[in-house]
Amino acid sequence: MALIIGTEYCKIDSNGRFKFPIALKRQLETEDGRFVVRQSVNANCLELWPYSSFQAEVEELQRKLNLYNIEDNKIMRQLTRANVVELDSSDRMLVPPERKSVLGEAKEIVLQSTGRCMEIWERSAYDRMNNEAVDLASIVDKRLGNEVPLAGDAG
Repeated sequence: MALIIGTEYCKIDSNGRFKFPIALKRQLETEDGRFVVRQSVNANCLELWPYSSFQAEVEELQRKLNLYNIEDNKIMRQLTRANVVELDSSDRMLVPPERKSVLGEAKEIVLQSTGRCMEIWERSAYDRMNNEAVDLASIVDKRLGNEVPLAGDAG
């Protein structure tokens, strides 16, 4: 499974095509050029997964969920509602038409890594999200714990 790091700004044309950034492509050289695009369940953006990482994610869901349970089946259906996409010979990617509505009439998008996948944001939505006042230290402490004092903390 690929570890993806970085934030890249890209122009997107009216057909939904953008040039996939070389800095991200180099991190994925072991991949076969196939990706999966789905709408995020947490934010107004798209998720772009390397195909092998998405496959591993679905296999993990299958292990954890009981597909004979109505709620679990709904979870699986929602999280696998996606499209397979590939880079063309010019390293461009086409956002599937049924996913493009999330980006609106964007002229610029942002690819933001989350480690296992990348988020695709419409630029102004990304800027708004980044400008929200968030106490990240408190969130990290609450979710991950703070057993060891951070550097610079008086202990």
